[in-house]
Amino acid sequence: MTVLVTGGAGYIGSHMVLELIDAGESVVVLDNLSTGFRWAVPDEVPLVVGDFGDEALVSKLIAERGISAIIHFAAKIVVPESVSDPLGYYLNNTAKARNLIACAVAGGVKNFIFSSTAAVYGEPQQNPVTESESLKPINPYGRSKWFVEMMLEDTAKATDLRYVVLRYFNVAGADPKGRTGQSTANATHLIKVAVQTALGQRAGMEVFGTDYPTPDGSCLRDYIHVTDLVRAHMDALRHLRTGGDSLTCNAGYQRGFSVLDVIKVVKDVSGRDFPVKLSGRRAGDPAAIVASNARIKSVLNWQPKHDDLPSIVRQALDWERRLHNRKLAG
Repeated sequence: MTVLVTGGAGYIGSHMVLELIDAGESVVVLDNLSTGFRWAVPDEVPLVVGDFGDEALVSKLIAERGISAIIHFAAKIVVPESVSDPLGYYLNNTAKARNLIACAVAGGVKNFIFSSTAAVYGEPQQNPVTESESLKPINPYGRSKWFVEMMLEDTAKATDLRYVVLRYFNVAGADPKGRTGQSTANATHLIKVAVQTALGQRAGMEVFGTDYPTPDGSCLRDYIHVTDLVRAHMDALRHLRTGGDSLTCNAGYQRGFSVLDVIKVVKDVSGRDFPVKLSGRRAGDPAAIVASNARIKSVLNWQPKHDDLPSIVRQALDWERRLHNRKLAG
């Protein structure tokens, strides 16, 4: 039984590959390396460079590698970019996902785990937000993921494919063993940006919006450690393999920090001050979104182990230093 990880050379995907290897699983990575890195895939794991929307390639992989489960990470993820390039997001995140799902069905792959997003909720009526909240995404990124959720639901009703959808909140941190982390040079993740600024790799950073209806006026988010997130995928895989029903779960800690909170923690942990520019709101950003995690804990028996923002920031700092040293070494 081999697991196909799309986007396995990227940030979250590379952590997933390590988690699978640590569990003794057979893994194949499919990644076009647009934002991923060859070095992020361990030598013992086959890396196929290609597009997850390429039906001929995916069908061949499923048949030749004996794929029994797909964990689908590959996607465009930048909200402002989705606002300026909606068709690009619908092509990559939605249309190509349809091709991937079709290949899974045709190839007899029974188990599918999908990386969705809290952006499907838009501006939730209440926080923490539960999975039963009405879905009203306010940007093309969120809509592009929502469409895939609907495709999976409809496909599962018509075939024997079963799935788990995990709606990510804000993913942060790095592998506690220092093997991988967020490595994209121009990544927009808040903690990544703040850490790079603290280390002098950026001249400064911006806070987009200080007039939201939150305690300090900046956006409020639920930050989940990437290792806890990939362990949720392992729980989801076990759930499906043991006959569990298709399922949609939030993946978050059920508590939020504002943008200004996070910046303060980065300054405290790094011991460095740095310039922060206060700017206007950014298109497509909800004011506040925090996960209810009752379902993932009760149904998947998920037990987070890294719910500590200073520790998340410390590991992000450590990884950024390693990444900088890697670049210096050529």
